[in-house]
Amino acid sequence: YQPFCDNSLRKQDFSGCRFNSVLFFLFFSRRRDPDLYKFVENVFYHPLFKSVMISSIMLNAIFLSLETDYKVRYENLFRIRCVADLIILAIYTTEFLMSLYLDPINYWKDGYKRFDATVLFLAYLPYTIDQSNPQRHHIFTMLKGFQALRVLKLLYYSPGITNLMAAMGQTVKNVIYVLVLLFLLMFIFAILGHGLYGHDEGGDPQNWGSLAAAFFTLFSLVTVDGWTDLQEELDNKKFVTSRTFTIVFILLGFFVFFNMFIGVVIMDIQQYELKLKEERQVTLIAKKQAILKRQQEEIYELFNLQKSTEYKTFDEMVESFKKSLLHSDPMILEDFCASLPFIDLYLASLDRQDATVYKLQDLYYEMVAILTTLLYHSQEKFLHSLQCFKGKSK
Repeated sequence: YQPFCDNSLRKQDFSGCRFNSVLFFLFFSRRRDPDLYKFVENVFYHPLFKSVMISSIMLNAIFLSLETDYKVRYENLFRIRCVADLIILAIYTTEFLMSLYLDPINYWKDGYKRFDATVLFLAYLPYTIDQSNPQRHHIFTMLKGFQALRVLKLLYYSPGITNLMAAMGQTVKNVIYVLVLLFLLMFIFAILGHGLYGHDEGGDPQNWGSLAAAFFTLFSLVTVDGWTDLQEELDNKKFVTSRTFTIVFILLGFFVFFNMFIGVVIMDIQQYELKLKEERQVTLIAKKQAILKRQQEEIYELFNLQKSTEYKTFDEMVESFKKSLLHSDPMILEDFCASLPFIDLYLASLDRQDATVYKLQDLYYEMVAILTTLLYHSQEKFLHSLQCFKGKSK
């Protein structure tokens, strides 16, 4: 249960972990391979395995780019390319089986995992087609072209891109509303443009003669791509209202709706990032609470063991317990003296105290030197006066 719950905490909140624990007891209560499960889990989440997957994806991208050259594909590196493709496919299959073994239920709930399984299934299809058959050569090349989707596995190993894709998925609803409004605007202007400029005699039937042509022309205007050429054709037909029509549609379609589309995406991405921060904070608080609860239970067990052990006092039992602690054991301390600001202030005070002691020592050394010099000069004056007195007495 513990490994499964730990994996859930990496991707879900604490309530999701409890839900997964129920599923675990329902489906994996009879698991007979806890050691194998723990080994596969350690390998799958090890940084080295992640590096191997990223390296294989990059190597796959390099070979896919080399396959675009006919000589490299069929003459120079044909055997090396085939062997490398089989090795990379074996690595992808191993990663798929390990992920499915660790969490078979939530694997099919994740949209990216389902996409990954589909791409892996497409990767095996070219090996089921006879390449020597000319009639199926087109199908084979088409399936080989879909192998480029395997490069998208790199998104899973990049948290930033994964969060961005998830945010983009959540913005689909608002984006659809903007696109619907833009479609209605284009529909209105398409009907209006067809009525104004779409007649066969003296008009522009190539760009406005039908509803499909008007929609394509408006799409060029809304993307501001070649709109000057379209306007020049209308000017040549002597349409007085054409410039007003073009300017109004570009202002509404490009500067309003198109920029609104970008603004909606940016706002939703920012909200998604805030939501991720809140979920991480909740997960961190849940982990801290779990550690505190475990420590309280351990202390409660120590109190209960005090009555039935050889320790006479609680202090003796605590000293024995301290000897059993490791340096890597996590401990959460809520006392003021264990907080980081207090420790920083205390260390700074010690540094200033040491500097003060050094300065005092220097002053003491200077005072001793001055007193020694004064004593030496006083002794010389006393000896000199004593010699003068003896000379006068003689």
